[in-house]
Order: sequence, then C-alpha cells, then structure tokens
Amino acid sequence: MKKNKMDSRRVLALAGVILLVLMYVITLIAAITDSSASGHLFAMSLFASFALPFLIWIYTWLFKKYKDRQDEES
Repeated sequence: MKKNKMDSRRVLALAGVILLVLMYVITLIAAITDSSASGHLFAMSLFASFALPFLIWIYTWLFKKYKDRQDEES
C-alpha cells in the first residue's frame, strides 16, 4: 500500500517538472522571437514557478489526510 502512495507522489512531481520545463521553453522561444506576448509569458512562468509546486504540495497533503481519514474509519 505504501508503494502506491510513493508512486502517485512521483507521478505528480514528474508532471510538475514537465509542466515547468515546458513553460520555460515556451517563454524562451517567445523571448528569442521577440513576440509581443513574451512579457506576459514571462510573468506567467514566474507565477507558475511558485504556484505549481505549491498546488502539488497541497494536493498531496489533502490526499494524505483523506487516506488517513479512510484508514481511521475502517
């Protein structure tokens, strides 16, 4: 049972890393091509750099609380 919990955390962490890297690549491409949206993309990437890991942490924390509550009721 513990192995599944670690697997879900790893999947969430990997998804977060992939999303952050994709946003940085998109921002870099926009900056190189001198797009008019590059400032907006940079702001979005900066916000997501902090928000995405925080949201993943909240999700895993709530999932752990939910699982602990289910185990307690059983």
